[in-house]
Amino acid sequence: MSLCSAALAGQLLAASPALAQQDRAPSAAEEACTAGSGAYQWQLEKKLGLKEDGVQTTEDCVAIRKLQQRLGIEPADGKADLKTYRLLLVDEVRKNPNAQGRCPVREYRVTCVDLNRQILWVQTGKKVVFAPVPIRSGKDGYETRLGWHKIYLKRERHFSTIYNNAPMPHSQFFNGGQAFHGTESDLFKSGSHGCVNMYANDAKRLYELLKVGDRVYVWGTKPGTGKRDGGVLPDDVLIAQGFGSDGITEDPAVDEPLTAHDIAEAVRE
Repeated sequence: MSLCSAALAGQLLAASPALAQQDRAPSAAEEACTAGSGAYQWQLEKKLGLKEDGVQTTEDCVAIRKLQQRLGIEPADGKADLKTYRLLLVDEVRKNPNAQGRCPVREYRVTCVDLNRQILWVQTGKKVVFAPVPIRSGKDGYETRLGWHKIYLKRERHFSTIYNNAPMPHSQFFNGGQAFHGTESDLFKSGSHGCVNMYANDAKRLYELLKVGDRVYVWGTKPGTGKRDGGVLPDDVLIAQGFGSDGITEDPAVDEPLTAHDIAEAVRE
C-alpha cells in the first residue's frame, strides 16, 4: 500500500465513527436486555435523559434496567412500566419530600400522608426520619380521612372481618377502622377501603418506628376520587403533576376526634 493510500484509509476511518460503532459487538448486558416498549416509555426516557421517542432501544432497555436495579425493582428487565415510573418519582423527592410545605412541621414526630402523590414519610421537625414510600389510599367512596389523627391501636397480625378476612399485617389504626398496614396487592392499581396500604416491608419498618399516640397528618386527593380536574386526566398523570411544582392545592378539613364507637368498630374489624 502506498503512503497516499494508507493516509486516505486513515482519514476514512477517522471520519466514520458511526461505521465503527455499528461494527462493535454488543456487550453481554446489551444482548440480555430485550424488553420491548412499555406504557411509560417516553416518561422514563425523559427522566433518564434518553432520546424521547417512545420507542424502546437497547440503550433505553439497559438504562431502565440499571434504574430498576438501583431502586430494587424485580424483575429488573428494562421494561418501562408503571411501577418503575412511580418508584422513580418517589425516589426523586427522597431527600426533601416536604418541599411544598404541605405537612406541618412540629417538634414531635409526624407521619405525613400525601394523597396527591400517593406517598408517605415521617418527620420530626424538618428532619425526615422515615424516607418517602409509595402507598395506596382509599378508592372513590372509601376515601382515607383527611386532617390530624393519632395512632391509637397497633396490631402486628390482624385480619379484616369485613373484607373476606383479608390480612392486614403490621396494622396501626389512626382513625376508626382506617390503618396503615402491609399488603401483597398491587399498590398502583385501584385503591383500598380507606386504609393506607404499603409494601409489606415498608409497613413493618413503620410499625417498628411509630408508637401509640404518634400524630398523623393526611391531606390531598387520591387521583380518581372525589373532584378531579374535569374528569379527563388519567390518574397517573394527576400523580405525576403532584410530583411537579404545582400539585393540587386545597385546605384539608380536620376530622372530629375518635369516639368510643369508632374504637370499638376498629377493634372489631
